[in-house]
Formats: sequence, C-alpha cells, structure tokens
Amino acid sequence: MELKRINDTVSVAGQIQPGDVASLKAAGFVAIINNRPDGESPDQPNGAEIEAAAKAAGLNYIAIPLGRDGVSPAMVDQTKAALEGSDGPVFCYCRSGTRSTTLWALSQAGKMDAKDIIAQAADAGYDMSHLAGHLGQN
Repeated sequence: MELKRINDTVSVAGQIQPGDVASLKAAGFVAIINNRPDGESPDQPNGAEIEAAAKAAGLNYIAIPLGRDGVSPAMVDQTKAALEGSDGPVFCYCRSGTRSTTLWALSQAGKMDAKDIIAQAADAGYDMSHLAGHLGQN
C-alpha cells in the first residue's frame, strides 16, 4: 500500500486489503472512505470486508463508490460531510487514488483556492488541473 498524503487531513491510495487496516489505524487515521465500487476487478476485496476490518479496528468507514456514471453532487456532499465530520486524518482509496483525489478536490471547492487544491493534489502525484473550472477562482 502506497499512501499519498494530500495534506494533514487526507491521504489517498489505491486498493487496500483488510490486512492493511491495522497499519492505517497505527498511522493515526480515524476514518476510511472507500471510493471504489465492488466488482471492478476479480482480485478486489469486497467493501464489506474492508468495512468489517475498519470497524474491528475502531475506524469509521464510509462508502462513496465512484463508478462509470461519474461524479454526482451527492458524492461531493458525502465526501465533504465525511471529511468535516472526522476528528482526525482520513484515508481514501479507489483503484489508483485518482477518484479519491477527485472527490476530495471537488469537496474543497469554495473552501480553498483552486490553485491550492490543484497544487496539493499535484504534490501527491495527481493532476487535477482539468477540474479548475469546477473548483472556483484561482
């Protein structure tokens, strides 16, 4: 598992396994957001398996799957609520971390300058410049 830190409150990564949850807890995360729909890949663990491991470790688990239908306003609102409702760092995952970074970026629109959102994502290795028009003024 390769964690990519976006800022002090959010890190992203690609697919995790139930056995990775203990390491996330030890790293100080308080919540896991799953942005990957079940069944995308035959080797992917079911979200319920990650949820069970998270609950066993005392972590909050939120499923906001982002699939082929794309981003919806409800997904952005759910992401914003999950981040704002957490009392510590949040870990988000999908297949590669890109969808998680996209939802984080969109959830920060209006709270941060677009250039700062894009820069933080870029520092973590994700190009969100294509979202500039959705993120507000630079």
